[in-house]
Amino acid sequence: MSAHDPDAPAHTGVPPEEDPTGSPNRQYPSRREIHGHDRRTNTRGIPVVTGALRALTGSTPAVNGEGRATSAPDVAASSPADPPARRPETGMTPAAERRAAAAVATVATVSATADPARDDHSDDDAPGTTDGTGGGTERALLVRLLGERRLGLGATWSARLYGWVGAVLVTLVAAVARLWELGRPGALVFDETYYVKDAYTLGSSGTERQWPDDPNAAFEAGDVDTYLDQAAYVVHPPVGKWMMWLGMEAGGGAANPFAWRLASAVVGILAVLLLVRIARRLFASTTMGLVAGFLLAIDGQAIVHSRTALLDQFLMFWVLVAFGCLLLDREWARRRLATRVAAVLDAGGTVDKYGPRLGMRWWRLAAGVSLGLACGVKWSGLWFVAAFGLLTVLWDVTARRRAGIGRWLEDSALADAVPAFLQIVPVAALTYVASWWRWIAGSEGYYRDWAAENPEQAVSWLPDWMASLWHYHQQVFQFHTTLDAEHAYAAGPLGWIVQWRPTSFYWDRLGAGDGACPAGTDGGCAVAVTALGNPLLWYLAAIALVVTVALGIWLRDWRALAVISGTIAGWLPWFLYADRTIFTFYTIVFTPFVVMTLVYPMVVALERTRWRQGKGGTAAVIAVVVLLITLVSVAFYPFWSAMAVPYDYWREVIRFQNWI
Repeated sequence: MSAHDPDAPAHTGVPPEEDPTGSPNRQYPSRREIHGHDRRTNTRGIPVVTGALRALTGSTPAVNGEGRATSAPDVAASSPADPPARRPETGMTPAAERRAAAAVATVATVSATADPARDDHSDDDAPGTTDGTGGGTERALLVRLLGERRLGLGATWSARLYGWVGAVLVTLVAAVARLWELGRPGALVFDETYYVKDAYTLGSSGTERQWPDDPNAAFEAGDVDTYLDQAAYVVHPPVGKWMMWLGMEAGGGAANPFAWRLASAVVGILAVLLLVRIARRLFASTTMGLVAGFLLAIDGQAIVHSRTALLDQFLMFWVLVAFGCLLLDREWARRRLATRVAAVLDAGGTVDKYGPRLGMRWWRLAAGVSLGLACGVKWSGLWFVAAFGLLTVLWDVTARRRAGIGRWLEDSALADAVPAFLQIVPVAALTYVASWWRWIAGSEGYYRDWAAENPEQAVSWLPDWMASLWHYHQQVFQFHTTLDAEHAYAAGPLGWIVQWRPTSFYWDRLGAGDGACPAGTDGGCAVAVTALGNPLLWYLAAIALVVTVALGIWLRDWRALAVISGTIAGWLPWFLYADRTIFTFYTIVFTPFVVMTLVYPMVVALERTRWRQGKGGTAAVIAVVVLLITLVSVAFYPFWSAMAVPYDYWREVIRFQNWI
């Protein structure tokens, strides 16, 4: 039996007496339903490179009886021998009539294979509904390019209501976890000592300023203007600090700890809402989208970074926005491709060689802007530019092959890859440079006048501001690549995926009756802010990462590569800098992708469960896993939010020495 096609329904739902294979217990579509023919698939003649591409991109081309891969489905078939004459009774050429008939047959086959019980185990979408697209060739192509379940997602008013009400409720959970007592502790924790003060001076004076020795006590007491009239040397771009400053302005000023962290909290809440909608579209399931968003809402890394003014939270946000834009672009492009290919075929044309151009892709342009803003927070956003750029091109390659375009690889390289590069890389670069606008327009920034003061070292043909900015970046690059200072919480990347060595942002021990510690508490109280992801969630996600890779190769499922793309870009590059001083809290950048990686095997399990009682058992297992993760989050929440808890409780929950 052929491998599962992720763009096809999980099983047929056809009664045994109507099953063309004659098998009463058949669970998945037959070769006729997938490929349009009865021949056994002979893959011995397929080149290794083609097989690898299929494994990576998720394409499932038909294979003819001689073992030669063919990229065109029946709906796109065309013969140059077809006579051009049109039949008077239909106004169509014989080739067009055959294509229309094949399209109708394909639609009928897909409709017959759709599971009337819905594969996503949610009541969010009524079975048999569509997205309002036309029939015939275009509809058949849409099914091939997007899948029946995606086309039926949110097709009714009640389904859309369920999706948005659920998203709002999950977002409210995230808001409570992040905003409650946000100003606690009332001190600058961990690297807030740099970023909060830099953000304040950047917004108030136009550039980051130096501070006198030991300024934190005065700053925390409300005396926020003790900075010096000298530019400070900073090693991160300004976007994240501008966002912090906006939060300070909205939250009542820099003297308020709540205001320091308000932007981080808002961004963290929005990230949960984004993940709900992204995962819903990715998995074609409202319920599993809500599960993904809920898991991010209660994860420790996400909560801690939402309650702390560090830059990595903003990097995570813009990366997630970029991924969401590319997912929207994928769907938009495939819908337009289906429309334009169908128009060519229905008019009697052919796509045996090249397919239609798709025009301006605004969502991909928005992704380029988002990735530029990500790089404007931290340079590690560059890895996401590379990973997401390759991902969107692979999606385009797959789309043109599945649409039946003859020279699909060549066509995609010219029609999609080149525009993708232009819409992402230069746009991201321009956005990044524009984020330095205040430094460029001013004259007080660090190294701002370097080119004018060192004309013999500057590149003569560059404007002074550009030469100075380039020199500044050279110095920052050297700093980042040679940073090897000792730190108690430095952690190599190998243990990040299981949160082996979390980062302690803040810790204090209160005596009984001191501050928020109740009188009579034996041993006093512990107050902690520990950047530790939910241990159960991350342990399961580490296992799910391996499972996802295996499932992606076995099922040739594009979603597997999509969910691990963020982990690839956010985690693997740090192995190149293992000797540098790095920390586990950097994992916040790819935490949403860790969550989606955990959810993906759940989605596959639901899709591939045959019987209703089996589906109920799978759903029950998922519910139990989510419940256990929730209970762990409840137990750890005090150490993510600086609550004063009995010291004995802290010792009981923080059980491992490497967590301390």
